[in-house]
Amino acid sequence: MQPYELSAAEAATLIAAKELSCEELARSTLAHIEAREPTVRAWSYIDPGQVLRNARELDKAPPAGPLHGLTFGVKDIIDTADMPTQYNSPLYVGHRPGKDAACVAVMRHSGALIVGKTDTVEFASSGRKAATHNPHNPAHSPGGSSSGSGAAVGDKQVQLAFGTQTAGSVIRPAAYNGTYAIKPTHGAVSCEGVRSASHTLDTLGWFGRSVEDLQLVARAFRLLGAEAAKPVELRGLKIGLCRSPAWEVADPYGRAALLEAGRRLEAAGATVFELDLPAPFNGLIKAQQLIARAENGPAFLSEYVGPKRHLLMRNYLDVVENVSGITPAQLIAAYDLAAECRRSFDAMFGAQLDAVLTPSSPGEAPEGLACTGDPVFNGLWTLLYAPCVAIPVGASPRALPLGVQLVGPRFSDMQLLEIAQACAPAIYENSILAAQA
Repeated sequence: MQPYELSAAEAATLIAAKELSCEELARSTLAHIEAREPTVRAWSYIDPGQVLRNARELDKAPPAGPLHGLTFGVKDIIDTADMPTQYNSPLYVGHRPGKDAACVAVMRHSGALIVGKTDTVEFASSGRKAATHNPHNPAHSPGGSSSGSGAAVGDKQVQLAFGTQTAGSVIRPAAYNGTYAIKPTHGAVSCEGVRSASHTLDTLGWFGRSVEDLQLVARAFRLLGAEAAKPVELRGLKIGLCRSPAWEVADPYGRAALLEAGRRLEAAGATVFELDLPAPFNGLIKAQQLIARAENGPAFLSEYVGPKRHLLMRNYLDVVENVSGITPAQLIAAYDLAAECRRSFDAMFGAQLDAVLTPSSPGEAPEGLACTGDPVFNGLWTLLYAPCVAIPVGASPRALPLGVQLVGPRFSDMQLLEIAQACAPAIYENSILAAQA
């Protein structure tokens, strides 16, 4: 096994034992990126010389923690002091913020090796698409907006990578690229230095190759509830299988992934039962879409009134001009529905429910790069501020990965990761799934 093939958790163990150097891991990583970048195109910026210099410095320093020397990609809407942050936008070509975003600073101070900036949909919103291809089948999308991060981890080009989610931009790419990922509780990780599209929805998350990888980063961020989180046994866990209000949008492989994951968990000893959400939850998908559009307006106003407005795509002009005609009453109603459903969702958990199992995408990744996939299976959970953990299930006959997600109540992130750790070995099998009607 080459060093780049190691998961973050595996590499951390070897680096701590001085059986693997940071430079050895960096060189292996860069060689793999060089071989794969012409096909996958996950990166918007990478400086191999800088990566090696930083790796050597890490080898000279005492380990700062379990992330020491681990390879990390940063979505290119997140500020980095030593690399450009360009948002995949012609308005910001060569833009240098001069300061790390809070999340990047935490990773650097924890010893992580920042490899480069990963490609993204413009402003992580609805503009230009990333140039990234799905590493498992390059004729298909890697998802978005965290396109490069999902593909880079899915192709073993880095062990970890940051993404952001306003609707489904972490969990959906994780499904399409066959990776693990977490979208934490909204506000659990600082978004200072992250380009905002929707201030009440934007959430910073990360991709990894295992649940243990996700946990390494979660501990570095000192997520609330860490002291109360306990390992769990799969047998006896109570899992609510939720098809969600968008079930009719799922393709046959998306349906197969959810139902097969439920069967595997049940066979391994979990108690799996059908969970139907209360009627008010049926309005959350449209509420999330309305809130995102409304909040996009002020988020992009500075570009709208600036000297490079002519470079903005039409969709950004539309949200600033409110061409969809969103009224104050509609926005207030959407905010109020979200608040009502958040309380209701949290109250479902307890003796009868440990986690919700639900689709992470409609199914197969779309063909071509024009569409990054429908976030319809993600937006309601994002609006609920609930933590979500993506877990691979298998693949379709076209070698396109399929996945599911586990969802918990607000600020149960660390315990949800323990539940995911117990469930993941049963859920994931490197096998082809048959379509489900």
